[in-house]
Amino acid sequence: MQPFPLSPVAMLASIREHRGLLWALMKREVIGRYRGSIMGIFWSFLLPLLMLAVYTFVFSVIFNARWNTGNADSGSRTEFALVLFAGLLVFNFFSECINRAPGLILANTNYVKKVVFPLEILPLVIVGAALFHGVISWLVWLIFYAIFFGVPPLTIVLFPLVVFPFILLTMGVCWFLASLGVYLRDIAQVVGVLTTVLLFMSPIFYPVTALPARVQKAILLNPLTTFIEHTRDVLIWGKTPSLPWFAVVLLIGALSAWAGFWWFQKTRKGFADVL
Repeated sequence: MQPFPLSPVAMLASIREHRGLLWALMKREVIGRYRGSIMGIFWSFLLPLLMLAVYTFVFSVIFNARWNTGNADSGSRTEFALVLFAGLLVFNFFSECINRAPGLILANTNYVKKVVFPLEILPLVIVGAALFHGVISWLVWLIFYAIFFGVPPLTIVLFPLVVFPFILLTMGVCWFLASLGVYLRDIAQVVGVLTTVLLFMSPIFYPVTALPARVQKAILLNPLTTFIEHTRDVLIWGKTPSLPWFAVVLLIGALSAWAGFWWFQKTRKGFADVL
């Protein structure tokens, strides 16, 4: 068996060469999720709203949590909901991808036997589908922000730049988990537990500054923290990310994507034997 290409160039070439197939599989993934349901794709709007309502009620009503920013409406439940939702935009995208990745190859064993099928694009399909739902959630957030606070800050146009390195990072993790899930079936349960831990160890329901100094250092080790904080900066606070920060996270994201691709290509030759 010929070794599969491992270089970053091969990674980009595969995406470019199979972009038509990738788009078709993404479209099927999105449509297939809602096929047969009465409300169809409307669920992609409704589910984020329901989740937002539950989290906002629990943390802002029951626990009386507030997000003090010094604005005129600071501390309001509406602001808390929008700030919380901005953090969930990042977390939900990552969570959806990594929870599905370990079982991805196991759910598509028919493709493993086909030598000509590019297995390496399968993790990108779930990333693309999650990105679609993320865009829908962002549009819901934008509508509610406009209703309650008016025109968002101009820095909102920088949001794609903030999330692009995060997408690359997520791609790398998905490639790694998709491969690992073939050999270690328990990884899906481990990822499920880690996702719950990440939810509460990320600054989604609270600002980093509200934590003790020693705890802040631990939270900052979480890779989601920096992207959640910068997402709020550009969407809500009107702050521009620094160029050095962007350069660092872009490099980390690109290296993570290539490392995940390298691992997937290196281990995929054993998929057929295990399955």
